[in-house]
Amino acid sequence: MPRVFSDIGCTRPAPNLRFDPPDSTFYDDPELRYSIEKKVTGWDEKRKEWLKRHPTFAAGAKDRLVMVTGSQPNPCRNPIGDHLLLRAFKNKVDYCRIHGYDVFYNNVLLHPRMKSYWAKLPVVKAAMLAHPEAEWIWWVDSDALITDMEYKLPLDRYNYKGHNLVVHGWSKMIYEEKSWTSLNAGVFLIRNCQWSMDFIDVWANMGPISPDYKKWGVIQRSVFKDKLFPESDDQSALIYLLFKDRRLTDKIYLEGEYYFEGYWVEIVPTYANITEKYTDAGNGRWSWRRPFITHFTGCQPCSGDHNQIYAGESCWSGMVKALNFADNQVLRKYGFMHPDLLDSNTVTETPFDYPDEGPW
Repeated sequence: MPRVFSDIGCTRPAPNLRFDPPDSTFYDDPELRYSIEKKVTGWDEKRKEWLKRHPTFAAGAKDRLVMVTGSQPNPCRNPIGDHLLLRAFKNKVDYCRIHGYDVFYNNVLLHPRMKSYWAKLPVVKAAMLAHPEAEWIWWVDSDALITDMEYKLPLDRYNYKGHNLVVHGWSKMIYEEKSWTSLNAGVFLIRNCQWSMDFIDVWANMGPISPDYKKWGVIQRSVFKDKLFPESDDQSALIYLLFKDRRLTDKIYLEGEYYFEGYWVEIVPTYANITEKYTDAGNGRWSWRRPFITHFTGCQPCSGDHNQIYAGESCWSGMVKALNFADNQVLRKYGFMHPDLLDSNTVTETPFDYPDEGPW
């Protein structure tokens, strides 16, 4: 019988979205600004007061999460780019619907100088201000696809350890190998708190809004010899901050126990062999657990300007496989599946007692 997602439904009372308390909150402050260049102070107290005045949001507040993602404001140059981005967004919406998360998709620059990989930071900061009810903001790149629809983020782990920022990375690669690929900044969880507001300010000030932007690029390349381009980027900036101050690991967790995000080249070939037996074998790199997120780094599905170490066709076919692999996990509840992961058009009906076997 098809598996039913265990997390569908909500036992907590629903927040009252129409309630507006008579008392003023931080939103009534005429000095409030959402800009990445405007510092926010006293945020923990402001959030606490806001939650006190909106009691229907109190239940489950520590586990409330908003996913934030997005893409560029203009049409894609790659002929299939807009189609892939649409399906990638559907993939994230499906996951959020299943697990009861809110999702915000942004396709405008919130700061004219914070472009490309830096564009995420203004959006994340604005989302923190716009969602005081959420304990976590979860940034997911447009080219990162959720490929285990059942897996739920282990927020208790991060709450228990008091971490405020979670990224996929490896300590040895930061401090010993000094590699700019020692973590991936395309998917991260950040706690909605004053520490995070302050950290985003420091992080963003290594970007294009800084008068020292060019200098930061030179510094990053001097430390990370494998960095391929001269400009300061958000990922190298984050690694540099960790490299220079190891105490940050008290608040920044390098997640390596599951595929918080994983490189598509090593993941996509495994789809055909993954079965429901994955639950008995853990969820790391060599396990049979479905990879949680398959990240198509270097593929650039919208522009088509993919990394030349692999053919563009391998990127697009890999994304189609990943999308259908994930979609099968959703469609099975409705009695259908894609028998061929490369064929998005064709589905077959599954009988009521369809066995719990792949490809999904």
